[in-house]
Amino acid sequence: MSLIPATILTGFLGSGKTTLLKRILQEAHGQKIAIIENEFGEENIDSDILVSDTTEQIIQMSNGCICCTIREDLRATLRDLAEKKRKGELHFDRVVIETTGLADPGPVAQTFFMDDEIAESYLLDSILTLVDAKHATAQLNDRQEARRQIGFADQIFISKTDLVAQKEVDALMHRLKHMNPRAPQKAVHFGEVALSDVFDLRGFNLNSKLDIDPDFLKEEAHDHAEGEHCDHPSHQHEGGHHHHHDDDVKSFVFKSERAFDPAKLEDFLGAIVNIYGPRMLRYKGVLFMEGTDRKVIFQGVHQLMGSDLGPAWAEGEPRLSKMVFIGLDLPKDIFLQGLTQSLV
Repeated sequence: MSLIPATILTGFLGSGKTTLLKRILQEAHGQKIAIIENEFGEENIDSDILVSDTTEQIIQMSNGCICCTIREDLRATLRDLAEKKRKGELHFDRVVIETTGLADPGPVAQTFFMDDEIAESYLLDSILTLVDAKHATAQLNDRQEARRQIGFADQIFISKTDLVAQKEVDALMHRLKHMNPRAPQKAVHFGEVALSDVFDLRGFNLNSKLDIDPDFLKEEAHDHAEGEHCDHPSHQHEGGHHHHHDDDVKSFVFKSERAFDPAKLEDFLGAIVNIYGPRMLRYKGVLFMEGTDRKVIFQGVHQLMGSDLGPAWAEGEPRLSKMVFIGLDLPKDIFLQGLTQSLV
């Protein structure tokens, strides 16, 4: 049986997760989707759409989707769904997990790495973060959870852009790009986002992702040092005086044309994950390793890190390592120095 793709949907309260889910649950898109709601909030789906009595944990929708609310552990729910699918008791093509508005998506993402049984049944396709353009600035300023959700994203959808001035939207996008340069951003109208923008993004298996996306590793042209003057509107307050959002979620890139020494790299990564793991939100890369003709694909969430052999380096393709780290106040110089010292 092929792996079941899973999408994690996150975003601050009011960003439109439920609107997007309702659309998935009602539209005749021909896909059978299992939705796992990881919350009992005021925005609960079932009152409007659900046809049956909600004592059963898994509810069929009119368009063939399934909805279940987690009353126990996410892992138990995922295992249960996979088993019912294997036995032919439930039919669905993919899973969408909605996290609570205040949740850190990290532990949800980690479930897919940590539990062998889940890793054998599911493929984590991507983490989608919804951002409410009207309230995002205040939420990002005040709430670390909102900043962390940006750091985890593979794709960012910005809703309610029609309620704010275009220059505010531009400033918000600039700020989000600083925090997470690898997640594409799209302004969306509620409920009108194409499902092709939501599913099969392959955000997590990045074999091709880093090679295809030329912007992924371009250093931002306006990547100015902290405290330097910058005229970009997101760094200005009304009244025009200089203000830099010094968000604690930031990213940086490491590149090298020299090969890594596998033992040194493993020791260094083991050490930093041990110390900084809780602050490391997402990190991934394609590595040029001594001793193999294949690319090594590496990624992690918090303390959990994994690597796989990817495709062979093509004839004439320059062999180089590219890694990106997104986290909370990570000491960039320590990381870059340690990675440099891990080269052959």
